[in-house]
Amino acid sequence: MSDSMRTGAAVAAPDPARPTAGTRQALELLDAAVGAMGGEMRAGQHEMVRQVSEAIRSGDHLLVQAGTGTGKSLAYLVPLIAHAMDSDRPSVVSTATLALQAQIVGRDLPRLLDAVRPALARPVDVALLKGRSNYVCLHKTGGGFPEEDAPDALFSLGEDAAPHPSPAPGAGGPASALGREVVRLREWAEDTATGDRDDLVPGVSDRAWRQVSVSSMECLGAARCPVAQQCFSEKARAAAADADIIITNHAMLAISAFEGLAVLPEYDVVVIDEAHELHDRVTGAVSGQLSAAMVSAASTALRRHASIGTAALDTAASAFEAAAELVPSGLLPGGLPDDLEQSLAQVRDAARAALSDTKTDGKSEADADGGRQVARSRVTLVFDLAERILAAADSKEVVWASRPSTFTPGSGYSSPDETAPATLNVAPLSVAGRLREGLFEDHTVILTSATLAIGSEFGPVAGSLGLSGPGAPAWTGVDVGSPFDYPRQGVLYVAKDLPKPERGTSAAQLEELLTLLKASRGGALGLFSSRRAAEEAAEALRPEVDFEILCQGESSLSGLVDRFAAEPDTCLFGTMSLWQGVDVPGASCRLVVIDRIPFPRPDDPLMTARTRAVARNGGNGFMSVSATHAAVRLAQGAGRLIRSAGDRGVVAVLDSRLATARYGGFLRAALPPFWATTDRSTVTGILERLSAR
Repeated sequence: MSDSMRTGAAVAAPDPARPTAGTRQALELLDAAVGAMGGEMRAGQHEMVRQVSEAIRSGDHLLVQAGTGTGKSLAYLVPLIAHAMDSDRPSVVSTATLALQAQIVGRDLPRLLDAVRPALARPVDVALLKGRSNYVCLHKTGGGFPEEDAPDALFSLGEDAAPHPSPAPGAGGPASALGREVVRLREWAEDTATGDRDDLVPGVSDRAWRQVSVSSMECLGAARCPVAQQCFSEKARAAAADADIIITNHAMLAISAFEGLAVLPEYDVVVIDEAHELHDRVTGAVSGQLSAAMVSAASTALRRHASIGTAALDTAASAFEAAAELVPSGLLPGGLPDDLEQSLAQVRDAARAALSDTKTDGKSEADADGGRQVARSRVTLVFDLAERILAAADSKEVVWASRPSTFTPGSGYSSPDETAPATLNVAPLSVAGRLREGLFEDHTVILTSATLAIGSEFGPVAGSLGLSGPGAPAWTGVDVGSPFDYPRQGVLYVAKDLPKPERGTSAAQLEELLTLLKASRGGALGLFSSRRAAEEAAEALRPEVDFEILCQGESSLSGLVDRFAAEPDTCLFGTMSLWQGVDVPGASCRLVVIDRIPFPRPDDPLMTARTRAVARNGGNGFMSVSATHAAVRLAQGAGRLIRSAGDRGVVAVLDSRLATARYGGFLRAALPPFWATTDRSTVTGILERLSAR
């Protein structure tokens, strides 16, 4: 175990020689679980169980970095199970990705509970809870809502076929792929026990799923929906209310913390896994976009389903579109131009009037009209966003204009199409204060990830989440280490002699990459800063090698990863979704190549605004925002290499700045402690020996 410990306030570390009763119970459960599952006790896992148990006892927040292979899921689930025996409130586990959520619910918790069942006083109830749009809506499949995005011909199953039931043999099928998907969804809705989209195999397109699901705003609510008793979303919420442990996601936490909505039952402890993602996931969940097309769509929905005049909203949409066309893409640091501000006020006022005109007394038949509810939800969203953008300066939010992008050959980047209508975006300048109030103030929070500290410092991540500054709550940061011997298992190679990366993939980078691929004879995971860079590299190198190079986008991500894992010499190139979550132990991944340091794009408006805000307060905006962002993601990418005790390989970074820039040491401190070199001949020799094995 690492001896690294950092505290955000004067918090004494618990005495390992005198564990509390709760900690002793958790450690006994861990012993029972490891024994029953035939595993091996790991020092870091044992220490993490102790730290999590003591945090639950003290109520102080905990940041715990647990390296790959520690078994951190087991190490936080065991204390939560022990806590459930004495608590009358549920605990929450929040993940960033569906993959980890499925792993916990489908594998980790069932195996663990089965192993420790003889040692428990009673059974432990577990519930999985997602947002409403993840569940099929029975009112919608029953015809209670309009098929907004589907043409009338969607269900044309033949001249004599009814629109919704399955066609009789020989009667013909739906006229389109979308129609076939929706018919299959309607049939599945009658048989599924959960209504959860992730339980539908094979899956369907987003467009098809929208035909059978509703957002939280579109939902009629349990009091008014005629099929509320059968509602899958309501059943999931009821199960969560009675559960001991709830598995959910960062977006649900964000809605609870920022909007104060009761999307989660009252809970006392929350474990946030993949906590390095929390800041960005929360930001994404509470960001908004408003376009003239959205205003026009809301107006159309009102005319179709609420039968009211929409002249005021149509006029406002036209004024907004005209004003938005004149706004250049990017940050609006000086605030809204006068004509844009006036048009937004016009949109807000017209939306408010429309909502007033469609309001009911709560008892009429119209309350159960799904079409009317869809129309009102669209207008409500327009109203809320217009009002929010108008108040952005006072509420410390950032506003910027965006447009669809076009790719310029040779640049490596896309640029906005300034001839297209602009969309206005709004996001919080910082989520720290709201997280402190909505999450950390009333709960005990345990944050864990393989990449929470930069070097031995937890401060940068803690500060971004609201755990620094005056009045910040107490917290402890602990690194429980990793079971892997990184200096013996892995090599960090930085291509020091390459020129500083410019836009796009340079000829020098491609030459370097080709040399590495030939030395390793494949088995490479290429992590690129953009989809275009990955595609260009794959296209350029395929004719030069005699092994296969797969590229993200050519098939489903899971299918590509499965092929990469199964074929030891096959390579896989891709972008950010491959930088984390890909778990391919063994010889199939013996080389991880990172094309450049993953800094935010220089034209990212939100990052630019945050950098400027830090600088205005006397800090180093680049180090606090861009470098910290890059360090965590670089560590995640490098972490794809060593996934088991038997793994050996090389992480190659084709960005000389990691070796030459002043901030290079800061970034390298976030990486696992690989043996490091900048000598190409040394690393090619290592790769040749690895491939010969």
